[in-house]
Amino acid sequence: MTMQEKTKGSAPQLTPVDYTVKFGEFIGVGPNGNLFVDGCDVQVLAEKFGTPLYIISEKQLRYSYRAFRDAFRRHYPDVEILFANKSNNGLAIRHIMNQEGAGGDCFGAQEMYMALLAGTDARTLVLNGSNKQDEEIEMAAANGLCINIDAMDELDRIAAVAERLDVDVDVGIRLKLDLDPLRERHGVAMHGPGTLKQQSDSTKWGMNRAQTVEIVKRALAMPRIRLKETHFHLSRMSNEAADFAVMAREMITWSGYIRDNTGWTPPCIDIGGGWTFGKWYGTGPNSQLDDASAPTAEDYARLCAAAIKEEAERLGLPLPKLRLEPGRALSGPSGVAVGRVGAVKEGTSKKWVNLDLSTNHLSWAAVLDWYYHAVPVADAEAPATEQVDLVGPLCNSDEIGPHRTMPALKRGDFVAFLDAGGYTESSAARYNAQLLPATVLVSGTSAEIITEREQLRDVVGRFRVPARLLAGSFTPRS
Repeated sequence: MTMQEKTKGSAPQLTPVDYTVKFGEFIGVGPNGNLFVDGCDVQVLAEKFGTPLYIISEKQLRYSYRAFRDAFRRHYPDVEILFANKSNNGLAIRHIMNQEGAGGDCFGAQEMYMALLAGTDARTLVLNGSNKQDEEIEMAAANGLCINIDAMDELDRIAAVAERLDVDVDVGIRLKLDLDPLRERHGVAMHGPGTLKQQSDSTKWGMNRAQTVEIVKRALAMPRIRLKETHFHLSRMSNEAADFAVMAREMITWSGYIRDNTGWTPPCIDIGGGWTFGKWYGTGPNSQLDDASAPTAEDYARLCAAAIKEEAERLGLPLPKLRLEPGRALSGPSGVAVGRVGAVKEGTSKKWVNLDLSTNHLSWAAVLDWYYHAVPVADAEAPATEQVDLVGPLCNSDEIGPHRTMPALKRGDFVAFLDAGGYTESSAARYNAQLLPATVLVSGTSAEIITEREQLRDVVGRFRVPARLLAGSFTPRS
């Protein structure tokens, strides 16, 4: 029995909290009018642990995972959920996913190492990446991960490692789907301009039809290589479930093409991530794109499963195992980021509320024009009376919440940004030598640090000064 199988039984029952205002099943306005995460007052957490601060609701993370898992299992017979570790690669997060029975998508030796360190069943992990290093391939092969090939020379490199280690290695192939039905479809320009097809075509990922066939034929002749799956990742380019169904259908179309040209039929397809979620107050790219009308896990599951089944029947193919890699859709709703108000500054036509939280900590706010809904932590339902720009302390515009209508805020108040559990801590930066925040995991009324707040020594300790420069600065000159 694997560690994942042993811990799966410890996953708790979940009962959503009845908040006066609900921002999620386990995040909302509590009995005293303050923002709560599960059973904890965020005002108390911010005062105790300091700011800037990330807070993760363990129960919300579990709840979001189960929603995806259960939706797809209602519509498809064999489904495995692989949590995209890159969306939140904290060790405690990985342990929670293990207990829920989730596998994992790993990029690079570090994400793979942390997943293995947490006891994740390696058979449920995949290694992705367009430029895998020898260290990654060897670690994956030695531990039994599936390696998704994304370069023509990878197969030989994997086979050489397999021979040297005397192990069999599972491999998949990342595809460069045609996506012709998405030729005129426009979505979110997160991966460059153009239609969904143009965006997909312009990225570095995937192998075309001829390359895929060549890899399969060569792999079938290699005794240490076990072909396991094909893979594709549409990514966060669309919040239309029908676009993902187009992708899922074409995965099966390619399975038929591969069968006809090699004799091998993929027993598993991995349809990647990019799944979104919506909130009544809005979230996501380009200022509140993902509102209450955004697709749910049920929408994705129903349409994708139907497309796969229809295409498999048309081509006379058996239904493959289905893998998918949700990341932000699981981790995003579980987190809030909290900052403390400092200077409040009024100009002739604008008011700025400065926080100690910055775009170092919510990088997508600057890079992707990402909307994180902001609420005051204390008296979270106070009437919003003025428009302000919520900004951080960095030496740039540092806009984490421009043009927000908020209650009057003063120095010392706390402001929380919702749905900030994904791609925040894992992509946090140190511009202006800022220290990275602590992260607190909340479950019920308990709150525990799962990421220590960075100290100055952690930043300075990486630097080295050559002796000649030390001499130039400190050695007395006669």
